[in-house]
Amino acid sequence: MSAAPAALQRRPFGKSGLHVSEVGFGGWGIGKSMWGVTDDEDSLKALRAAVERGVDYFDTAAVYGHGHSERLIARVLRETGSAALVGTKVPPRNMEWPAHERTRLVHAFAPDWVRASAERSLRNLRRDSIDLLMFHVFQDRWLADPLWPETLGEFAKLKAEGKVRLVGISVNSDDPDSALEAVRAGTADAVQVILNLFDQRALARLVPACRERGVAVVVRCPFDEGGLTGTLTPDTRFPPEDFRSYYFGGERLAETCRRAEALKADLVPAHAETLAEAALRYCLSVPEVSTVIPGMRTAEHVAANVRAADGRRLPPDVMEALKGHAWNRNFYR
Repeated sequence: MSAAPAALQRRPFGKSGLHVSEVGFGGWGIGKSMWGVTDDEDSLKALRAAVERGVDYFDTAAVYGHGHSERLIARVLRETGSAALVGTKVPPRNMEWPAHERTRLVHAFAPDWVRASAERSLRNLRRDSIDLLMFHVFQDRWLADPLWPETLGEFAKLKAEGKVRLVGISVNSDDPDSALEAVRAGTADAVQVILNLFDQRALARLVPACRERGVAVVVRCPFDEGGLTGTLTPDTRFPPEDFRSYYFGGERLAETCRRAEALKADLVPAHAETLAEAALRYCLSVPEVSTVIPGMRTAEHVAANVRAADGRRLPPDVMEALKGHAWNRNFYR
């Protein structure tokens, strides 16, 4: 008989007084958009498996399949009676990712747009309150925009009405400092940011600022969109509708695989059974991190990912050595 899986460790969610599982559920991939062919039955099985294994933070967004991801998560949480926290996001009205520094706030997050998006997500999630409502992109320049007090005030009204519990920022993909001043100003209860073995930039300024302000850190893309799973090869091909056909286009995939193999040589099996497990352990070895949200489209993904939430951390000397693997590049552009 195989041993029962270890219980998921949990961490404080910033200074909110809430706690969440170290590994959360990233819901972009189950939205049936931009990730190739996705089967709803597989997605529902993955969601149920996550609840069964103790995952109690689920991340989604209004634009993930035009609310499809939100609705799937809502279905399973209602079926299972789970009291898990759910974070979702208000998309920019101009549908521009990332937020351009010249974009005016009125074109991205006008107060009426924030209200309408929040109400739509509440319907999709079949809840009276959203645990964490985030800006889906951000620019610190907006803090000086004349509309900023009204936009932030709309979030405050939603909180006062009990429709939103916490306010957060999903930080621009290639610039962790794009929300640095907002964090320092106390705007956010939580930030969601890219952090992985390749992209370590958030550790320089954003994560320390979050520590100082008691802001929860939610880590996305721990696998670099698949580049750190250890399953890609230079011959891997993605369907045209899968955004990774662009992300890993040209010479990008071969270079990614070369660097992933170098990481694997340093980390497997000395510190993890697989490169994917090592990638999660790296993120969880940063004490300021509240939860890591890998995308999980199958029950097998869930089983593999939750194994990293057992409380074991990479040693300090290993974390220091891994700085040598940092690779700053923008494949989203």
